[in-house]
Amino acid sequence: MTRLLGRLGGWCARHGRIVLVLWVVAAAALMGSNLAFPSPTSNDASIPGTDAQRAHDLMKEGFGPGYATGGTVQLLVYSPDGPLIEDTRKRAVEQAVERLRDMPHVVAVDTPFRMGGISSNLQIGLIGIRMQGHDGNKIAETTQALSKAAQPARAAGLEVVPADSSTPADKEIKTGPSEIIGVICALLVLVIAFGTLVAAMIPIFAALISVASGLGLIGLLGWVVDMPKQAGIMATMIGLGVGIDYALFLLSRHRKLLADGVPVVESVRRTVASSGGAVVFAGGTVIIALSALMLAGFPLLATLGWVTGISVVAAVLTSITLVPALLGLLGHRVNALKVPFLRGGGSSGSGWAGLGSWVTRRPWRVLLASGIVLAALAAPALALKLGPLDESYGTQGSEPRRAYELMATGFGPGSNGPLIVVAELPSKVAGPKDPIVDQLVREVKAVDGVAHVADPKVNTSGRSVLLQTVPEYAPGDSRTADVVRHVRAIALPGIDVHVGGKVAGLTDAGDRMAERTPLVIAVVVLLSAFLLLLAFRAPVVAVKAAVMNLVSLGAAFGALAMVFSIGLGSGLVGMDPPQSGSYLQTLFFSVPIESYVPLMLFAVLFGLSMDYEVFLLTAVRQAYGKHGDNARAVADGLGSTGRVITSAALIMVAVFVAFIAYPDAMVKTFGVGLAVAIAVDATIIRGFLVPATMVLLGRANWWCPRWLDRILPNLSVEGHEEDDDQADAPRRAEPVTLGVS
Repeated sequence: MTRLLGRLGGWCARHGRIVLVLWVVAAAALMGSNLAFPSPTSNDASIPGTDAQRAHDLMKEGFGPGYATGGTVQLLVYSPDGPLIEDTRKRAVEQAVERLRDMPHVVAVDTPFRMGGISSNLQIGLIGIRMQGHDGNKIAETTQALSKAAQPARAAGLEVVPADSSTPADKEIKTGPSEIIGVICALLVLVIAFGTLVAAMIPIFAALISVASGLGLIGLLGWVVDMPKQAGIMATMIGLGVGIDYALFLLSRHRKLLADGVPVVESVRRTVASSGGAVVFAGGTVIIALSALMLAGFPLLATLGWVTGISVVAAVLTSITLVPALLGLLGHRVNALKVPFLRGGGSSGSGWAGLGSWVTRRPWRVLLASGIVLAALAAPALALKLGPLDESYGTQGSEPRRAYELMATGFGPGSNGPLIVVAELPSKVAGPKDPIVDQLVREVKAVDGVAHVADPKVNTSGRSVLLQTVPEYAPGDSRTADVVRHVRAIALPGIDVHVGGKVAGLTDAGDRMAERTPLVIAVVVLLSAFLLLLAFRAPVVAVKAAVMNLVSLGAAFGALAMVFSIGLGSGLVGMDPPQSGSYLQTLFFSVPIESYVPLMLFAVLFGLSMDYEVFLLTAVRQAYGKHGDNARAVADGLGSTGRVITSAALIMVAVFVAFIAYPDAMVKTFGVGLAVAIAVDATIIRGFLVPATMVLLGRANWWCPRWLDRILPNLSVEGHEEDDDQADAPRRAEPVTLGVS
């Protein structure tokens, strides 16, 4: 791989204009096509094989329009000055209902002046709208159009708010200021690290080109595969971070070689041959981790995984082609436009070299102290609270939050997450009054936690019955999931009871995640360790790296639990409490974390943490290959990479922290978890724990059984910078045997 990457880097440096034009044209074409022909997004959060999915499928069979997901829209009408049944207000509401009946795709509208359609205080009414033939992937746009049609009610002084019936896949997270803030913070870090504006702009430009290319490709793929609305934001978040980081590592190496007097093209060739290999392997670990999400059994999660992987592939490709092209074009002007008072230390730093020497002299004490700190950071993870995140935690004053509050006030907390009970009957029934149906209704009503059961509906075949059931508890209450399980446990001869709806679907998602999580973790850890084994031909190093990444993950989940589950600062990250209270209550309150978030966070974090491991190990291995002194190699490796790893980590932390400003709770969760994990990983893990363990392991770090060494392909990720064009074939490092064959 050293020879291949070296030749690629050298060619790109010599033909910089061609490479630059090709990338700019490709990015512009992909993004232009995506903007001109925006692909549809999918709100399909189904989980094949689950009970909620079975209920959803049965709802489509003969119950009429409006009973499939996205087929019903609800509008809440609130009268702050008196009862809705007052003549003027009632007339305004009825005029709004008539306008709604004339809207496209509307087949039926239930007036609030019906049994169960108005609250006990007569001030809150519920308009039910059943749809047919509309685009289910544009339910948000359809809901807003229907809400505008209720203008006669608003003209009478009434408040009309659309109720939120969306699933996690419906949440459209639009890009905005966070990306700009993240890029600006990254630019500041790069300017401080390099001391020149030209050098600082190279990683930014390369990352923007890679993100644009990745987003454009993802948009085009949306025409052939179901693409969730979160895909763009996840790809942008990860793509920006890794794109800047990978270019930063290459640029740091190149500037050091230029300072040593190496010609420009040769410097680029050596940089891509050595550091480029580390970038390829680092990107490979991220992609492997994200690809493992396909084993989670949750199509939405799997799609988010491989879509985010596309942004990582784009970052790797721009790093090993576009960055060398820019370096070749700029030549020594890469150090132009120096910023006054900033030295720009390049890739080395005496401070980190001193830290490396300090750690190597007292490894046991460093290991013990680091372990204690990391254990303290990870301890809160035991209190991690998973569960549905309802709109009671939404942004104060937003329509979904307001609708949630009105629904809970007027019709009880469980009305925000009704259960759809669909039962398959053993034989055809005549109608809703059939004894079998009556018995089923009585059994559902008898379940502890059920507040209300609507009149049963029998489908056209007479073989299925549907009951809309309202629990006593809010959707985010863990007891609601227990109600779902208890209803499903109803045992009647020949009757199969299924429960659907948003809460039931999220309950099934949580159960599926709990079932598949061990498999996903095992695959990610084993494949990542195997990739490191291929890269460094050292089993101990591969296993140690996997363990260290798991340790940093513990700190990340501890931070999540501290902020969200325990609630120490949830208000500080922009979450609004479900109820008004004192100043402290607005800052500290518990927030549940969606069940699928930890698994995806694990995959992303494991891959990103492996990046820094690869870069550090590459430097240590290169130093060890020169003089064979393990302790000195560890100190040299930390000294040569400490500054650049710290800069890269600061950039990632800045990007991820910027995304905490998003109003969406899922993005906030990822922002907190990623930022904490990267900060811990680049400081405590890579600065103290990894060097200490490597010193203690000694020559065992690079031990490899001879039989394994013979069968492993020689990929030589660390490269050999002293090779020239005629002798750049990677040399096979002799394995350390330790007397074992």
